[in-house]
Amino acid sequence: MKIYSLASGSKGNCFILCFNDACLMIDCGTTQKYLKMAMESLNINLKDIDALLITHEHSDHISQINMFKDLPIYSPIDIKDREIYKIVPLEKFNIKNIQILPLALSHDASITLGYIFNDGMQKIAYLTDTGYVNEKYYPLLKNMDYIIIESNHDIKMLMESNRPLYVKQRILSANGHLCNEDCADVLSNIIGNNTKGIMLAHISREANDYALALNTNIDYLLKCDIDLKKIKIKTCEQFSIVDLGDEG
Repeated sequence: MKIYSLASGSKGNCFILCFNDACLMIDCGTTQKYLKMAMESLNINLKDIDALLITHEHSDHISQINMFKDLPIYSPIDIKDREIYKIVPLEKFNIKNIQILPLALSHDASITLGYIFNDGMQKIAYLTDTGYVNEKYYPLLKNMDYIIIESNHDIKMLMESNRPLYVKQRILSANGHLCNEDCADVLSNIIGNNTKGIMLAHISREANDYALALNTNIDYLLKCDIDLKKIKIKTCEQFSIVDLGDEG
């Protein structure tokens, strides 16, 4: 099993999850040129992708959907001129042998989903673009093998940034994004003995820093007496491929 972050951030988002006999793409933001280049560098072709899963309607997550018009598309929202498999929170569905459970997140979109993937051997949680993670999901999320979660901003850096006040308020709201500390708090509640990898995603380049996001999460988790010796933690970047998983 392998996880690839092709792009992660406000300028575009795309992940590819490769299981033993299925390859799934989550979102298709950023530029067409970059996505093509990234996929070529991984030696992944369109024909290798079994399905595209959409989290929500914002352009940094669906801007290149025309590239994938021939793929099965699973989405919580209708997409113009595209046939989709409509999915709703907490209703499981399968793509090949992968069981997928959508989770409702809290973001300023009509509906935003996170996902839990289970191939019968390993489980992956995907949680980005949310102001908080509902605690009722913690039992479902507990003890994932791999966790992809946003660590979007540092509150001090956000407030000192040049962004308009209304944007800052939106990001800080329950319908915004997780800050570093809130990300770490969620992780502290769901990391388990099976957890071996974490990807910190959707890191702001104006209101955060890759090293700061990483160190804040590590420090917080260590203070919670969580043993990180066997857990690999990586930061996902806007225009660089980051991988995690078996032999990753």
